[in-house]
Amino acid sequence: MKKETQQLLLAVGLSGIALYLLATKSGQGVSSQISTGIENMLTSRGLRNNNPGNIRLSNTTWQGQSATQTDGSFIQFDSPEYGIRAIAKILNSYASRGINTVQDIINTWAPSTENNTAAYIQDVANQMGVSPDATVTDANKASLIAAIITHENGSQPYSQQQIDTGISMA
Repeated sequence: MKKETQQLLLAVGLSGIALYLLATKSGQGVSSQISTGIENMLTSRGLRNNNPGNIRLSNTTWQGQSATQTDGSFIQFDSPEYGIRAIAKILNSYASRGINTVQDIINTWAPSTENNTAAYIQDVANQMGVSPDATVTDANKASLIAAIITHENGSQPYSQQQIDTGISMA
């Protein structure tokens, strides 16, 4: 067995033990706790929070923001559509300030102080099938949002209807 495989099996085994111990300590059903724990391990934070753009907590109160915020860093929304709406609202704000190319948008969205912004720009442009200096308009905003969601979460599980609903709510 390869060393990488052994390390992966060890990590998975230790995670399972930790989940079992947490479940039995909490007094809740072990199987439901383990199921929830595994789901959380397999689902990105942005998707769990219905915040697929990974928008950070701030003084802004967003429409559709969950009444209870248990994540200390990122906003939690009541549904994915509200999270998508927030992405669209931010993009609309950028556009009103003349920030309207893929490169300029991602430079603002994901500053290099906490991201590999150049790689992010290239990934989003590639997903959209455009160059980094392409202008984002209403016609390709949904494509940009889908690309941001994919880059932020490693997947984009939402239907076109959910994305369009979020954009129209903005």
